[in-house]
Amino acid sequence: MELTLLIQSAMGLLIILGLLVFILVLAPKSKKKEVAKKAVQEQKTKQKTDLEYLRSVVKNRTSVADELKKALDMVLKYHGTIHKKLGLRPHPESQIYMDILFNICRHPNANKDIIVNFDKELGKLNPDYKKDLHDAMMRGLNSRGV
Repeated sequence: MELTLLIQSAMGLLIILGLLVFILVLAPKSKKKEVAKKAVQEQKTKQKTDLEYLRSVVKNRTSVADELKKALDMVLKYHGTIHKKLGLRPHPESQIYMDILFNICRHPNANKDIIVNFDKELGKLNPDYKKDLHDAMMRGLNSRGV
């Protein structure tokens, strides 16, 4: 009787040990997959909020008004502030914002509400560049075909 009890308890312990090893082997793989999925999602989100990506949406002549509005809202949300001026000269990265404003003024699917709202909000966030932004907007509107 003692021998059968000893064999049964050994078999029970082996089964429990097997289950624990099985769980230990499967658990890290699922966590690695979840971590990898999160990394891919963050990369996609980062790419869609990247200034160069948003600039390409504005430059794309086939973008519709809704896409333009969303892209410009993301520019304001994630990249709204321009670096401070370097004395009297504007910061070199400010040309990106001037280019976006110039291109949005020339875009065939842009309407006045999109242009004026973007100019006004960017001017509020960057009062030092208000004159430069206005000049870029006027150049874009003047170069727009009639």
